[in-house]
Order: sequence, then structure tokens, then C-alpha cells
Amino acid sequence: MDSIGRTYRILVVTAIAKFREQLTPLLPESLSFAIDLATSVNEAQRMAAERAYDLVIVNTPLSDDFGVRFSIDVSTRSSTVAMLLVHTDFYDAVYSKVFEYGVFVLRRPTSPALVRQAFDWLLATRERLRSLEKKSVSLQEKMDEIRLVNRAKWALISHLNMTEDAAHRYIEKQAMDRCVPRRTVAEDVLRTYKD
Repeated sequence: MDSIGRTYRILVVTAIAKFREQLTPLLPESLSFAIDLATSVNEAQRMAAERAYDLVIVNTPLSDDFGVRFSIDVSTRSSTVAMLLVHTDFYDAVYSKVFEYGVFVLRRPTSPALVRQAFDWLLATRERLRSLEKKSVSLQEKMDEIRLVNRAKWALISHLNMTEDAAHRYIEKQAMDRCVPRRTVAEDVLRTYKD
């Protein structure tokens, strides 16, 4: 995991004041964490709207809500990984509501060893999502470049009466001759022949 120098931002949502102090020593010591604390779902929603979090840990129940809907929302709106800690009596019901959204559920009471292991899983999942985000951005950039090059080709076709193949070869050759990306050539063509 390429996490050197990375600080993981965690939002802990709990009505129990000591929970954060109990949780902090269970985080992997080799990594860096910035932990914010919310005592209600409303406060957590405001904080999640203002800042991106890598992990959200919800210790249920809370004073204003159980926390299920918030966990689902934060998991589906972003690449945040969420985990609910629920009393063992509610585990099956909660798990059946959240598993399809990728929300982790941990039974309470639990052991420190199990919480440490859960953090390992959460962090591994976050890194996997980070990797997918990078691929998605890269793919989107490539699609944007293809659209831009196609627009430039059509500008060359309509203004210089080139064939599509000739316009394509022109953009490719200009990029190679000038040692610039095709995107740069396409942008220059569009600036030259803007309607």
C-alpha cells in the first residue's frame, strides 16, 4: 500500500464520549490519521458535506437517528468507506439493510483484536477505491481527449476540406513533430478554426 505520507481522515460518529479514546489506540500505528468527532447524525452530515473522509465509523445508536441511512448515503455519494458498530441483537437486521451499499457492520460487544482487523479491512477497501478513482479519472481524461481530437478533425474537415483520415494523420503528425500531446494540437486547431 502506497500510504507513505498519506493521512487518513476519519469521522467518528458516537454519542459516547469515551469511544474515540477507546478507538484511537486500535488504529494501525504505521499510518497517520486525522480524526474528527460528531455526536449526532445531523452534525455528521454537516461535517461530511464540508470535508471528504476516508473512513466513517458510526457507533449506533445516536441521539437523533440510528445511523443506517447516513452510512448508506456517505458510502454511495463518495468513496468513503463506512462501518457501523451495532449491538449484536440488531446485527442481522442492520446488515441486511446496508450490505449491498458496501457498508461494513461490526457486532458489539467486540474485542480490540477484531476492531484492529476491521480497520485493516476498511483501509484496504479505501485503497482499492482510491485505485479505482484514479483509473476512472484517467479513463475520463482519455475520453475527453478523444472528443476534443474528434472535434478538431471535424474542424479540419469542414474548413480545409480534408478527409477524416487526412485530418487524423495531420493531428498525429503535428503531435509527433512538435513533441506535444494530441490534445494540445487539437486545442490549437480548434482555436484556429473556431466558429
